[in-house]
Amino acid sequence: MTEFAGASEERRVCDERPAELPGKGLKREKFMANSPDKNAYWAANRRLIVFCLVIWALASYGCAILFRPLLSGIAVGGTDLGFWFAQQGSILVFLVLIFFYAWRMNAIDRAHGVDE
Repeated sequence: MTEFAGASEERRVCDERPAELPGKGLKREKFMANSPDKNAYWAANRRLIVFCLVIWALASYGCAILFRPLLSGIAVGGTDLGFWFAQQGSILVFLVLIFFYAWRMNAIDRAHGVDE
């Protein structure tokens, strides 16, 4: 495999981060990949993802399919709650999950110093 002239120099330049953050004037510490708390960051990230997936599964499969007979006695908008979740409720839950995930991820990023 041939390496182009300057390819290793370009790779080295791309891996380095600037000494100062643009617009902040603060000295940057180490990049997240080299920080000792990267495992805590990714653990928090994974916990959030698992939480959102559980809520997604409960809303889409649980309320709309598995628990539909239990929810059939509850009327919402002229139909039973199980049918409502299958048609509209799960979509509303998904929209709420999107905004919740973005809000919590921003908080996790700020807490670990990797916010934008």
